[in-house]
Amino acid sequence: MKILLLGKNGQVGWELQRALAPLGELTALDRQGYEGFCGDLADLDGLRNTIRQLKPDVLINAAAYTAVDKAESEAEQAHTINALAAGLLAEETEALDAWLVHYSTDYVFNGSGEKPWSEIDATAPLSVYGTTKLQGEQLIQASHCKHLIFRTSWVFGARGNNFAKTMLRLAKERDSLNVINDQIGSPTGAELLADVTAHALRVAVQRPEVSGLYHLVAKGTVSWFDYARLVLDFAEKSGVALKVPADAVTPILTSQFPTPAQRPLNSRMNANKLESTFDLSLPSWQSGLLRMLNEITL
Repeated sequence: MKILLLGKNGQVGWELQRALAPLGELTALDRQGYEGFCGDLADLDGLRNTIRQLKPDVLINAAAYTAVDKAESEAEQAHTINALAAGLLAEETEALDAWLVHYSTDYVFNGSGEKPWSEIDATAPLSVYGTTKLQGEQLIQASHCKHLIFRTSWVFGARGNNFAKTMLRLAKERDSLNVINDQIGSPTGAELLADVTAHALRVAVQRPEVSGLYHLVAKGTVSWFDYARLVLDFAEKSGVALKVPADAVTPILTSQFPTPAQRPLNSRMNANKLESTFDLSLPSWQSGLLRMLNEITL
């Protein structure tokens, strides 16, 4: 099996290189490309030529425009990368009768209520980022290519930047720390995303009928505030010197921390469809987070 991976140096892409290696011949590209191959989602012609040259059996898109606030002022670029590029990947994949794996986000929902979102719930993104990611999903679905779209949330990993690392840095530098307490979601490890992707692909190549949209998040939910306190409590117990200990973090409301892009308050997601289809039992978010913290703090 020939696999083309885009976004190899992101949190998920880095883990995918490991998880996909046993499945076949892997070509992994970042935005800079390699030996004339293009991995830049903003270069649509370059992407098309690369796919036609490599003719992969599986194309995995782990790249995206993810600067949520910046997207509000760079809507055209976000649309090209998150929507138009996804549509192009789908068209080329369909022409090859190959599989496309694509990652999306909880930001396609408006964050109302407290019920976990399912795949059949109505979407209503609040931001340019969420809108362009939803458009990407829709273009993939409209292409009728064989696809696995995984919506996820609050991604973390040992490589790259994420909320846990930011909290550790700020707690070392600042004298006080305020963290939002009314946004609820499921922190999900890049390692888990990569391992589930590899497993799902093994199933999909044998059972094309599993093609579709799935929610993929770790089990359990938490607020950013309690998430931060767990991270800092772990760091303290591991001997990391902090200026702001876990019990000194102050909870605040989203309304007290305005940002250019509006965030959903309810990012809970129901992953029952994924677990049932692929015979999986997803682990708790705490287990993956503690494993990552051991890697980066010890």
